[in-house]
Amino acid sequence: MKLELFREFFTEKSTVGKLSVDGQFECLILEDRCREDVPGTWTPALKIKGQTAIPYGIYPVVISFSQRFGRVLPLLMNVPDFTGIRIHPGNAPKDTEGCLLPGITRDTDFVGNSLAAFGQLYRKIHAAMEREKITIEILRAVLKGE
Repeated sequence: MKLELFREFFTEKSTVGKLSVDGQFECLILEDRCREDVPGTWTPALKIKGQTAIPYGIYPVVISFSQRFGRVLPLLMNVPDFTGIRIHPGNAPKDTEGCLLPGITRDTDFVGNSLAAFGQLYRKIHAAMEREKITIEILRAVLKGE
């Protein structure tokens, strides 16, 4: 299963993107604000714990027990400079420390109907876990005019 997260909406507090599952739109995802590379250099912007999103890239996804949440949740593996990056319900930047928060609706620094979006996504990931590897690719959406 291939998950793709296209980051599209950027504010000082959060990033919202569109998640697809095997090429089909699934839900919105809210993350912490995106840390862009320093313009004109190869130097990555500094990670700020609990305030910045994970780097662009491709990551394996597994399902494992989260001590913090007391339940089984999807976990992104091998994320540089981050540990414990999960996909879990939540609505706003205060609900994430780098994790991905599914939603159905969006507003500035907010996704709504997160429990419903998470439930549907989790069922797909859980079913796929038994038959195939799962990855997520984090991308910057290319918008018209760019």
